[in-house]
Amino acid sequence: MSSDHAIEAEGLGKRYRLGAPGEQYQYRTLRDTLANLARAPFRRRTGPRAEASFLWALRDANFVIQHGQAVGFIGRNGAGKSTLLKLLSRITEPTEGRAVVRGRMASLLEVGTGFHPEMTGRENIFLSGVILGMTRGEIRRKLDEIVAFAEVEKFVDTPVKRYSSGMYVRLAFAVAAHLEPDILLVDEVLAVGDLQFQKKCLSKMQDVGTSGRTVLFVSHNMPAITRLCSRAILLDQGRIVADGSAEEVVHKYFVTAAGASAVRLWTDPATAPGVEGFKLRAVALMDGAAPATVAQVDEPHELVIRYATQRPDMRFRLVAAFNSQGVCAFPALQPREILHAQPGTFEARVMLPANLLAEGEYNVDISVFASRGKKSHFCRVPDAIAFQAVDPMTGESVRGDYAEGLAGVMRPQLEWRQSPWPEDADPTGGLG
Repeated sequence: MSSDHAIEAEGLGKRYRLGAPGEQYQYRTLRDTLANLARAPFRRRTGPRAEASFLWALRDANFVIQHGQAVGFIGRNGAGKSTLLKLLSRITEPTEGRAVVRGRMASLLEVGTGFHPEMTGRENIFLSGVILGMTRGEIRRKLDEIVAFAEVEKFVDTPVKRYSSGMYVRLAFAVAAHLEPDILLVDEVLAVGDLQFQKKCLSKMQDVGTSGRTVLFVSHNMPAITRLCSRAILLDQGRIVADGSAEEVVHKYFVTAAGASAVRLWTDPATAPGVEGFKLRAVALMDGAAPATVAQVDEPHELVIRYATQRPDMRFRLVAAFNSQGVCAFPALQPREILHAQPGTFEARVMLPANLLAEGEYNVDISVFASRGKKSHFCRVPDAIAFQAVDPMTGESVRGDYAEGLAGVMRPQLEWRQSPWPEDADPTGGLG
């Protein structure tokens, strides 16, 4: 064990029991006992009671997190992410292994975790601060900032049991982020808030991470993971399957868990899409010489399409439709039909310039058609490939030093010019 480590986990695991009605409850009421006694004769007549089964929500988790690291935990629903954070925050006890946590920890795992419903918002702020080991003076200095961030100024002296779920989560996050914990644990609970508040939370978490405090973040928002975290841990069926840089782990998650691939190959011409005389053989998004399942938005990439023709004098054109968020972001269309006088295998490449795409998930549909006279499709392959566009947050992309979310499925880099306007000139002059 090293004092340089904020968190150390060794063989950490959590098992839950399924089935065996009544046995999972530690306490029983008189009504439960009487009901069980009444059912007992019937249980004996219908045979032995079903055996309890067990589920390992987390198994054999081993990792070390340094002070000041921002680490994202990703994986499918049920992979064990929330269970891991509950173990680290001591909400539940491990079945096996142990975890060592050094420093004051604040966790936001469920709406209103740690709040007393009968106490007001103000009282819960002081209660949370005391639990974190802060003095009343420290809490008072942060009070106005917390209330303003949560946007509950009018309701700060109202019992939190009367808060809406949005108000609850706003105040809970504000308390967790502003009372300066050494370690901040945040689950996907931020999705309860509206879009504007989610942006505020992500910006605040980025400030917390850059201030030298440790952040553990669970999310299905991959751009947020790559933007906020330098490291990510991928869980699948309760086990850690990848641990490394955020971009590398997001890449693996997107390829395996999400079933996406930046390369599509058809090795058997008989099953390749197409028609008689034409077959698609490969589609790939390339970053130099390597496939780019995770594409940095500030770098150029190439879409490569390979196909084979078996007849002479074939004319057609290729179209690649880039789709994101359920809409076509843009099509890449060959401007003219291509004539292939002789049969053979050919390759078409189209360059995607840097700073064209927005962050997010993209899939590419490939169409091949002839348009002389009536348009006729040779073939169409929906979702031929898929990839994740991420912003490395170096300041070189379209967003510059702007850290919050940006809307849209495209983000072209446009030229901006700035110049002073004469003080004695009409600001509307020459424009209309």
